[in-house]
Amino acid sequence: MSQSLATAGPVAELALTGDLARPARLTVPGLLTWRQHRADVSFECATSGIQRHRFTGPLLHDVLTAAGPGFHPTRRKDRLRFLIAVDGADGHRALLSWAEIDPDFGRAPVLLAVTIDGTSLDLVGPQLVLPQDRCGARHISGINAIRVDGGYRLRA
Repeated sequence: MSQSLATAGPVAELALTGDLARPARLTVPGLLTWRQHRADVSFECATSGIQRHRFTGPLLHDVLTAAGPGFHPTRRKDRLRFLIAVDGADGHRALLSWAEIDPDFGRAPVLLAVTIDGTSLDLVGPQLVLPQDRCGARHISGINAIRVDGGYRLRA
């Protein structure tokens, strides 16, 4: 049975915005309705050594694809210009390219984790987990915003 990291307070919410057909506000309970994936992760931390955790949650790619990123429909590689900015409540930020998470390119199994070591993150918010990273610097706790940005526009 999972536990909450906090004992009281409202459920944390994150804003999914940017070049999307369906921007949204997401919560951990809402993310639990998605297909869940598990990642056993080891991060090398400069200050505290190796950290090992088990995370579960949906793939970032699945969640963002459902939000309808504004790819040009006839340009196969148009999605490669898209960037994903992830902000945490504590001020930490990470930037990913769409190509990293796209199954046709990098296929990185990046999670929007809803549990850590069996503990629910519903009150503190989901975490960005990049299992392929050796260092945990792009791991973002308590995500409060994800922005998808198409960046520059290609000429017609």
